[in-house]
Amino acid sequence: MNTSGGLLRKGHPVGATGLAQVVELTMQLQGRAGQRQVEGARTALAQNGGGKKGNDAAAMLVTVLQS
Repeated sequence: MNTSGGLLRKGHPVGATGLAQVVELTMQLQGRAGQRQVEGARTALAQNGGGKKGNDAAAMLVTVLQS
């Protein structure tokens, strides 16, 4: 679930998408997400892909954070 609205709300700022995901996750884990706050959030995961190789992403990154 994407509590900030994800790409539909933010557009797709190339290069900044992954950073925006990690910022949102950090705010959730620190309890600073305001109305978007997920109660009791202790583990967060972001997955981001970029580039293009055929019909697939050329690179993928998975980030897992814990409080």
